Amino acid sequence: MKVSKFSVRNLELYYNHFKALKGIHIEIPPNKICAFIGPSGCGKSTFLKCLNRMNDLVEGCRITGKIFLDKEDIYGNIDVNLLRRRVGMVFQKPNPFPMSIYDNIAFGPRTHGVHARAKLDDIVERSLRAAAIWDELGGRLKKSALSLSGGQQQRLCIARALAVQPEVLLMDEPTSALDPISTSCIEELTIKLRKDYTILIVTHNMQQAQRIADKTAFFFMGELIEFDDTNIIFSNPHDRRTRDYIRGEFG
Repeated sequence: MKVSKFSVRNLELYYNHFKALKGIHIEIPPNKICAFIGPSGCGKSTFLKCLNRMNDLVEGCRITGKIFLDKEDIYGNIDVNLLRRRVGMVFQKPNPFPMSIYDNIAFGPRTHGVHARAKLDDIVERSLRAAAIWDELGGRLKKSALSLSGGQQQRLCIARALAVQPEVLLMDEPTSALDPISTSCIEELTIKLRKDYTILIVTHNMQQAQRIADKTAFFFMGELIEFDDTNIIFSNPHDRRTRDYIRGEFG
């Protein structure tokens, strides 16, 4: 029996009268890295934000259709705060809070009622280790997170997302503001995290999708054109628009 982490059925999203997503159907498997590619404005980031209801914060946004997380309708009777705990997010630009490294990681657990120092210490260390940055930051936990390099800040943001033990990690172009070395670190980290998390990543970098993604979805003008194993998308896509985009004929 095929198992899906997310099951999306006939999803449509409107910004007032503009239809930004059109009839999206997709089954996203657990413990895989799925890349979303396509030209700017095609709907891939908009779709990503539907998966933890970030679009709820956008005025004039209206959604129809269904999204199921482990068979639970996330637009039904669900606690949105609990949903966002289960489905964490890392943004394009690193956004550490203006506080210490320690307090950045402890922020989410404290919000969810964890206040014992020993338990927070354990969460901070575990999260930083999971984000492969404990060796760099373990002795600097009282330092401001804003003092870190861009690559370190982004790994800190990943650690902060992991601190509440999510099931899914959404990543919206997480390396677009980083140098090649930091990008490589994030990619290696993402591959390691796959065994414990379902990871969905929006990227403009098609080489990045080829390097790290198990499956790739191509979006175009608000439609999901095709979704398949990454090697098939890049070597033998079924739709001419996918082939033309990958060849660089537009986008």
